[in-house]
Amino acid sequence: MSASHSVHGSEAPYYYVPADSAHPVRASFAMLLMGIGAALWINEHYLGHWIFLVGILALIVVLFGWFGDAIRESEGGMNSRRVDHSYRWSMAWFIFSEVMFFAAFFGSLWYTREVTTPWLSNLDHRTLLWPNFSGTWPNLGPAGTIAPFESVGPFWLPTINTALLLSSGLTLTIAHHALRANHRAKTIFWLALTVILGFCFVGCQAYEYHHAYTELHLRFNSGAFGSLFYMLTGFHGFHVILGATMLTVILVRLIKGHFTADHHFGFEGAAWYWHFVDVVWLGLYLFVYWF
Repeated sequence: MSASHSVHGSEAPYYYVPADSAHPVRASFAMLLMGIGAALWINEHYLGHWIFLVGILALIVVLFGWFGDAIRESEGGMNSRRVDHSYRWSMAWFIFSEVMFFAAFFGSLWYTREVTTPWLSNLDHRTLLWPNFSGTWPNLGPAGTIAPFESVGPFWLPTINTALLLSSGLTLTIAHHALRANHRAKTIFWLALTVILGFCFVGCQAYEYHHAYTELHLRFNSGAFGSLFYMLTGFHGFHVILGATMLTVILVRLIKGHFTADHHFGFEGAAWYWHFVDVVWLGLYLFVYWF
């Protein structure tokens, strides 16, 4: 057992309160830069995308230092059981906020498809305000103002991606059980396989986007369907990238000898997040690609 294991295995008898930190202030400035850059970029200012990029890079640097401090505190044996519980509650509430985030977009998809579209198609005066409007989903909007496009079906890339994510959830669960059984080499193998499956998903989705944009002519401005398709699948893809990055960090920590069979919330928190991403994708697969 390494020194980090022996230190980490001991439970601090107090509630550790870290010293004052500049990380929150730095992160706020980084996100402010991102917001300003995004606003300028949307309004086609030539400096917008550069300011946005600087904000993202600054945030990455801040988070690297911030999480590094948290890791050193954990491996230094400074965290008591109460701190561990606070981490768990914080991660649980964070995932709950993500549930509400995606619920808003799923609600928009349902409302647009099941409420507003049929309502517009049944207006008595639709021939004056919305000539040639069809109440089908997806549609080309009122008066055919949207360029023709094709929707993305479930075969084959979305189905392959579903298999990839479900498989990654299984391999991650195997890795978790191996860690709890103190089989470090087995844990590293299955977690590495999980990371590979996650990034394969990202690659497949990038190919799907290229196919949809160039061959199906499905764009972000392809009416309500195009907007909701890219918002839902795009934000989910971003969460997959984030989750795979988190698991990569956990993999590196495992290789360096971090975590024990009894103290490994960093692993568990990333696993919770990954399983949440899996569940969201199942909803997307059913309601975006099938129905």
